Amino acid sequence: MDRWPTGRLLSTAARLVEHSWNEKLGAIGLTHAGVIAMEVLSANGPMTQAQLAHLVRVQAQTMGKTLSRLEAHGHISRQRSDSDRRSQVVSLTDRGREAVGEAADMERSVLAATSIDPDVLRQELQSVVRVLAIRASADLKIVVDAGSDTAAGSSA
Repeated sequence: MDRWPTGRLLSTAARLVEHSWNEKLGAIGLTHAGVIAMEVLSANGPMTQAQLAHLVRVQAQTMGKTLSRLEAHGHISRQRSDSDRRSQVVSLTDRGREAVGEAADMERSVLAATSIDPDVLRQELQSVVRVLAIRASADLKIVVDAGSDTAAGSSA
């Protein structure tokens, strides 16, 4: 690892954290993808499946699979839109709001095994994401900025 480029270290660390976190999340019927969707709903309120897929930056079909799993575990509900009967409005349930908090605690527990300061790591990663997001696209910057409001209370 001493000779690995920083990008490889970062991507490997991200995969290992996600794998460990997914193991813990599975106990409450969640995946990393599900937590991301629920965090967006928590920050922005109910929205259509298409809007949620756009904000999370996945295909609508992929989001549909994620939402089916979340709905089966009682974390979200879907209702036909009053304004467009072809669309479904996705809402976070009380159980889903609790699960978002549990997921944040689980994420912190994954990083607790390291000797680094999670707050410092978080600040550094936020800096990397902000700078690269500005270069990548205006849409991504909007998602990053919207997500920073929900993550402000999290120290992991």
